[in-house]
Amino acid sequence: MREKDRQILNLIVESYLKKGNPISSGYVAQRSLLPVSSATARNIMSKLEEYGFLSQPHTSAGRVPTDKGLRHYVNNLFDEAIIPGKKIDLLS
Repeated sequence: MREKDRQILNLIVESYLKKGNPISSGYVAQRSLLPVSSATARNIMSKLEEYGFLSQPHTSAGRVPTDKGLRHYVNNLFDEAIIPGKKIDLLS
């Protein structure tokens, strides 16, 4: 997955977890740290949907993360975090 796609997926997951509503491309364009237009965000979100990371509950709705999208987000959190060895043992 490209870095831009990953950052947008992360933004969608975090926003969805806070809001509990589908996330629109306009919201992504406004909140993203990347310089993306609403149309670019829509294209990336469509691609993430094709790959199974997002779903669109209704035609005019924004997108929500799927189980696969949430799993990818959580796995990346662990990859980026530095967890002391003893805590890793507890998680295993």
